[in-house]
Parts: sequence; structure tokens; C-alpha cells
Amino acid sequence: MLKIENRLPFFIFATQINHMQHNTNDKADKKDFGRNWISSSRFLFHVQLFAFMAFVLGGCYGLYSMKYKGKPKVEVPESTQYTPKYK
Repeated sequence: MLKIENRLPFFIFATQINHMQHNTNDKADKKDFGRNWISSSRFLFHVQLFAFMAFVLGGCYGLYSMKYKGKPKVEVPESTQYTPKYK
């Protein structure tokens, strides 16, 4: 009988302990970035896609702004031409 009396407090509070363990906030877990790997992986995918597109568009703009503007008009002295003309 001594053994049953020692376990009596456990049996009395067992339903309360079981109830408290299952009482979690599921809405917070779904919105939490660290706990919900589906929403966090979707977010990280979109961040990577945006960063990649920003770098590509930035590189294209950099190449466009530094483009070759054409053949410049350069004055060549007559003495250095293929058929030089001397005075």
C-alpha cells in the first residue's frame, strides 16, 4: 500500500500534465520563420531569385552604359601615314 500512495500524486496530476503538454500555439508555429521550413524555404528562394535578377540586370546596365560609342575621328599627322607626305 505504500507504493500506491507514493504514486497517488502522479495519477491526480497526470491529466493536467498531459493537457498542458498538448496546449501549444499552432498559429505562431506556422508563422515562425525558424520553425516552419516550408515558408522559410519559399522566402529564401524568392530572396535568391531577386538577388540573382538584380545582379544580372545591374551587370547588363553596366555593360550598356560603358558600350563602345563608335569609331572616333582621330587626326593623324601626315608624316606617320602609310604613304607619308613630307614638307
